[in-house]
Amino acid sequence: MIGELLIGGLVLLGALFCGLGAFGLFRLPDVYLRSHAATKSATLGVLCVLSGAFLFFFFYMNVASVKLLLAIVFVFITSPVAGHLNGRAAYRSGVPLWKGSVQDDLKPVLEERQEQADSQQK
Repeated sequence: MIGELLIGGLVLLGALFCGLGAFGLFRLPDVYLRSHAATKSATLGVLCVLSGAFLFFFFYMNVASVKLLLAIVFVFITSPVAGHLNGRAAYRSGVPLWKGSVQDDLKPVLEERQEQADSQQK
């Protein structure tokens, strides 16, 4: 009984996080915030669903699925990295920030690097 509730709760929580991520993709104003919503909530949602599936197989089928454990590890590692790289590529290709953004930490660093590169070329 407790195992069923735990598994059901994990799967339901994962579906809720994935749904919130999808809602964020539609409602958030720029690519950077959308990427944040997609990577954070979808990663947590998929991890909860896969954890529920792992527990189901472990408790009810008496199988410790290495494939599910590997899927959990790879999603946990690759999804945030992919979101970061998408945001970085968007920033470097000139996609503007949302007009309500209050801070741009990367702009001064890139300007400083550009000045250093220009001074080295002279």
